[in-house]
Amino acid sequence: MTSPTVSTDRPVLRYEVLGSRRFSNYWWATVITIGGTGFFLAGLSSYLHVNLLPIGNPVELFFIPQGIAIGFYGVAALLLAIYLWATIGWNVGGGYNEFNKETGIVRIFRWGFPGKNRQVEISARIPDVQAVRIVIREGVNPKRTIYLRLKGRGDIPLTRVGQPIPLTDLENQAAEIASFLGVAIEGL
Repeated sequence: MTSPTVSTDRPVLRYEVLGSRRFSNYWWATVITIGGTGFFLAGLSSYLHVNLLPIGNPVELFFIPQGIAIGFYGVAALLLAIYLWATIGWNVGGGYNEFNKETGIVRIFRWGFPGKNRQVEISARIPDVQAVRIVIREGVNPKRTIYLRLKGRGDIPLTRVGQPIPLTDLENQAAEIASFLGVAIEGL
């Protein structure tokens, strides 16, 4: 989550949530696109006996089994790259968390994949918020998440997926949300 936008004329606390448009996704989509294109062209070069690459000489490869294997890996990489570029374009997972005292509504909005659930929105009344819960798990796969506990709905995650948020930022955001809503913090 990024720094909150707090309006002074209206009591609104809003956090933007970063989705698929992260630097790491752009990086991997670019690397996989370049690598997949190279592998695909190498496989195609071995089949056509025409060098389609500026580096190396894939014409010398036998199409069966090397050329076909390289071509298969190239196609697989290009399909993965298309998927990554599509999720970046659709900004899957991006959205916002909005806490509005004026309307008395908490809105959690995320973008999804195209289709029936393209827009995922959860709305609740502020009195239905029971607590703000923090889950911190360290180790090989650390987890640092802020949850909003709602009556009859369970816990709803508020933080982004991906790289864990620094502990100080996590605690400050949880404290700010809890203070804004007037509820307790659990899990510290």
